[in-house]
Amino acid sequence: MEEALLSADIGTQLTQKLIEKCKKIKNNKKEFLKKELLNILSLPYEERFFSFPKVILIIGVNGSGKTTTVGKLAYYYKIKGQNVIIASADTYRDAATEQLKIWAEKIKTEIILSQKGQDAAAIVFDAIQSAQKRGKDIVIVDTAGRLHTRKELIEELKKIIRVINKIKKSEPEEIFLTIDASVGQNGIEQAKIFKEEIGVTGIIVTKLDGTAKGGIIIPIAYELKLPICYIGCGEELNDLIPFSAEAFIKAILED
Repeated sequence: MEEALLSADIGTQLTQKLIEKCKKIKNNKKEFLKKELLNILSLPYEERFFSFPKVILIIGVNGSGKTTTVGKLAYYYKIKGQNVIIASADTYRDAATEQLKIWAEKIKTEIILSQKGQDAAAIVFDAIQSAQKRGKDIVIVDTAGRLHTRKELIEELKKIIRVINKIKKSEPEEIFLTIDASVGQNGIEQAKIFKEEIGVTGIIVTKLDGTAKGGIIIPIAYELKLPICYIGCGEELNDLIPFSAEAFIKAILED
């Protein structure tokens, strides 16, 4: 069991805590461990709504899969009957807007495009204003990848949130942090700073189709009490699924 936890990248500290608890149990230690992990990962998550349109902000470090997640999340809501607008607010990366445009064309949904160097908050303002005028349900915002240690980039995110508050008269309903499943223990520090500075409402785990088991989400849930909301497990439109703690724990302990 210890080997399974460590190989899943849960980390030595939490692994030792769990193993010490298991040692005190006489019978069926594996079932006990499953219940312990289930308690950690079963944080309550309910979709929030404050005012039309619902705004979902996707944030994270460079290369964590934000743009792909935006496309898949837009598709997820569209097949549920929601009218979605995508806001391309990554104004740093050259290919970000083009990549998002391809996703929007696949999904057949609207997109507010941006140019490199443009004010990201202005793009978000235009997207929400357009959604309000045309009765759209959801605005999903793709933001630039930013290191959690870069203060000026964190301040840009805060500006985007202030603009959302101004036009919506409420904060964004969701601020999802994308965490690459292979990121390792650095993911805890990422999540901690983004939560403290921005106010994350949930985690989306990306790239679970690779070799990584994504166990880093267990200490994130344990230490920061952030719910795991979705997992990305491929490059297709329907490869974003609501998180199941039971299925995730089974994959870690029984593979």
